[in-house]
Amino acid sequence: MRRPCEHTASSPVPPLVTRSVEKRSATPRVAILNGFGRTLGDGIIGLQALHLAIRIGAVPLRPVLFRLPALPPLVQSLYQAANFTEIDTLPPSHAAPDTRFVGARDFDGVVDIRDFAFDPDFQRTSMVDFFLRRLGVAPQLVPSCLKRNTWLAPRVTAQQAACPKGYVLVCPRSSMPLRNMPDDIHHSILRQVAAVGPVVTQGAVPDGLAQKVVHAPTFTSLEQLCALVRDASWVVSTDTGMVHLADAFDVPCLAFFPTHRPEWRVRDYPRCAAIALASALPPGLEFARSVDDLAIARDAWFPRSSDLSWLEQAIEGFQACL
Repeated sequence: MRRPCEHTASSPVPPLVTRSVEKRSATPRVAILNGFGRTLGDGIIGLQALHLAIRIGAVPLRPVLFRLPALPPLVQSLYQAANFTEIDTLPPSHAAPDTRFVGARDFDGVVDIRDFAFDPDFQRTSMVDFFLRRLGVAPQLVPSCLKRNTWLAPRVTAQQAACPKGYVLVCPRSSMPLRNMPDDIHHSILRQVAAVGPVVTQGAVPDGLAQKVVHAPTFTSLEQLCALVRDASWVVSTDTGMVHLADAFDVPCLAFFPTHRPEWRVRDYPRCAAIALASALPPGLEFARSVDDLAIARDAWFPRSSDLSWLEQAIEGFQACL
């Protein structure tokens, strides 16, 4: 009997979402508009969904991703590593889905995921399942192990992180301020983890911990960032792309989710322990609507006011399982 992860090519999948009436070439060409957004985390997961869709034949080889220009170099380098795609420019004037994509006639199929961050399905479902559906793959037919971010590691040149051996990596900042760790939470994590070993953080190091905690520089190189995650003994992070990198390199991760339900982001990551913070914000909120939303998101980190024993217990419990 074969195991679920050994073969899925014969599994039935729905057709590509948009097709011309007549096939124009022996090798169909597919365009994906805004594939897969502007952030590192969305890109890691979206490219995993695309890599799988190509493997099982739901999407033809060498799809063309039309992406907005002038994105951060780190995000651009992620897509340069995805050698199973081609990259073209989506003009800013064509960023909204209500604008007709004039290049459609050059392709046999077009997958339009412009403005997907505002799609209620994206906001309140597993991200990888959302992308799979948009690519014509029924996510319920795909084993969980094939939804992990396995496409990336073989395509990144190995480097050595210039950090103390056996360090714990702390990631307090997200691409969205709504999901940032408050400083009090970040500092509490640093103090607790630094008591048992070396620590590297992407946030500011408080004066009292300058001798025990190393500040990680801001990387523009994907290889350097991947090395930082890959060489960590484990990761503590808010809901950010670093959680998805930890899965890509099979590194244990304790992740906190102030706005999204964990199963929408890390359901398929066996080495990730997720903690959902009780928030008064609408579930799945992507962007702060006002400064009030930022204050509400911050409050979710302090369910017992200044008593952070819940956080200490979460870290102790995670360490006990390593």
